[in-house]
Amino acid sequence: MDWIDILLKVVYCVLVVVVTMTIAGYSVMAERKIASWIQGRIGPNRARIPGIADIPVLGTALVKLGIFQLPADGLKFLFKEEPVPAHVKKVYYTIAPCLALVPALVVLVVLPFGVYYIDGQAHPLVLADLDIGILFILAISSLGVYGVVLGAWAGNNKYSFFGGVRSSAQMISYELALGMSILPVFMWANGPTGGLGDLTLFNVVTSQTALWNVIWMPIPAFVYLTALFAETNRLPFDMPETETELVGGFHTEYGGFKFGLYFTGEYAHMVIGSAVFTILFFGGWQFLPTFGFLPEWVANPWASWGWIGSVVSVIFFIVKLYALMVFFIWIRWTLPRFRYDQVMTIGWKYLLPMALACIVFYAIVIGAWDTFMNVQDTPAIINQSAP
Repeated sequence: MDWIDILLKVVYCVLVVVVTMTIAGYSVMAERKIASWIQGRIGPNRARIPGIADIPVLGTALVKLGIFQLPADGLKFLFKEEPVPAHVKKVYYTIAPCLALVPALVVLVVLPFGVYYIDGQAHPLVLADLDIGILFILAISSLGVYGVVLGAWAGNNKYSFFGGVRSSAQMISYELALGMSILPVFMWANGPTGGLGDLTLFNVVTSQTALWNVIWMPIPAFVYLTALFAETNRLPFDMPETETELVGGFHTEYGGFKFGLYFTGEYAHMVIGSAVFTILFFGGWQFLPTFGFLPEWVANPWASWGWIGSVVSVIFFIVKLYALMVFFIWIRWTLPRFRYDQVMTIGWKYLLPMALACIVFYAIVIGAWDTFMNVQDTPAIINQSAP
């Protein structure tokens, strides 16, 4: 690899991080605006940037939508005074918010966001197309809980400590169901669909050309999505920061930029979780499934568009991702919070058995399908070998 390839990788890495952080930032604004619509309020509609906001029609619309609220909030978090309480463990108190954000950004290395074509051959837009990409994601994303637990312990506050204990228990309870719910996806991607025999996420997307996994694997998709809500501490699973019980939970002692890192980390994990769900169950950047009888170009109509097609595939992937983010927000402002015992019951008594049952069921179905296809192909092979 020469220096040009290294430079291109660095540029692509910077672009991916910037786009991801921008989506995470504007997800905060989407949360506030959608919440205001659901609750019959106006929401943020005052922040303005002189010049842009003065454009007759466009500027007024952007102000009313709250588009300029993000830079206002970002500057506030950046320059706000950060008093450090005397009773905290200062070193760990400073490190913890970074540990909450960094794992989400590291996962971006193996996430394919689109596709490009060379001589008709599809290649993923990804920094590192690892064979064990999904294992890398599960391993690194689970480290985010350490930022929460460490911050809760470093805050030296009983409410923070309770939030940290809840977070670790919740992560353990739902990590198993989340991991097992994706096993049928990879069994199918490397089985009858003619998979490449690896665990790359690009292989998972290509295996959904005929039928997206969410259509014929609805229960694993439901289990994964529910566990994802719990892993990202989103309502109705926000046990680590229940304001009505724990003041602010694990980040009770945080403010200013450090609190901003925690806040951004939560939405960054939402972005990454939504991206992984889109890849595993929503066909990634594909336009529509072919259902086995539609032409191949229906799945990737931009295959012959060159670099424009690559850009369109990324845009379509982001549209799917943001639709899932809106679903996250809608659920938060629709469902009430579960009790802590209900959260544990759902994880251990319902989601875990459902995930195990799905593994057995789809293993039988995929094995039977593979056997049936091999039997169907056998006569053709015999006839071809006859003199």
